[in-house]
Amino acid sequence: MKKFSLLLGFVAAWLAASFAASAAELTVHAAASLTDVLKELAPSYEKQSGDKLFFNFGASSQLARQIEEGAPADVFFSADEAQMDKLEKAGLLAAGTRAPLVGNVLVIVVPADSALAIDSPADLTKPEVKKIAVAEPNSVPVGVYTKQYFTRLGLWETIAPKLVVTENVRASLAAVESGNVEAGTVYRTDALISKKVRVVYEALDADKPRIIYPLAALKNSRDPAAARRLLMFLESDEARDVFERYGFLARK
Repeated sequence: MKKFSLLLGFVAAWLAASFAASAAELTVHAAASLTDVLKELAPSYEKQSGDKLFFNFGASSQLARQIEEGAPADVFFSADEAQMDKLEKAGLLAAGTRAPLVGNVLVIVVPADSALAIDSPADLTKPEVKKIAVAEPNSVPVGVYTKQYFTRLGLWETIAPKLVVTENVRASLAAVESGNVEAGTVYRTDALISKKVRVVYEALDADKPRIIYPLAALKNSRDPAAARRLLMFLESDEARDVFERYGFLARK
């Protein structure tokens, strides 16, 4: 009996060691607007796979630059296609892994207690709107989308002097939450997680920006098989339901 118990202990230890050896540690570079949804999905993926996820959240343009400069990364989840295009042209993506995973909507938000009447983008030109938080409009995706949208509407030159330029979408959200600006542009998903702002306009008209979040494994991943395993999970029905609950437009 004692020998049998020792044998069982040995087998259990061997299985645990084998499982640990097969588990991977993955570094995921993801747009700041994905912070909450990915943090919710992570425990489920880690439990199913045995892998461990480490996230680096920030502006997609900043993350792409870090990857180009050699920062360790296994997966890139961008808030726009331009940053993914850049890495693909540089030969940094794992072949056949790029996919347009989810979409989003650009919205205008104001502090929750604001009395401002903003019914359209043109209302941001009103004199009572003195400051507008916008992520860097020449590189950060949400800022680029904002500039494209307001340029199409013929309003960009008028609101440009009012801009308070921020590092990323979460910084813009924080600026509006604090009341330091009268309004700001963020993604609908960011507005939904905050009780300190309210959405006054959603860009759903004909001039709306086409907001796509592409996902890809990176060519220099330390564990290509694990990186692809994560992509499969993020493309699953389970993950799609969570993305939709956070307000993302899941691509069927």
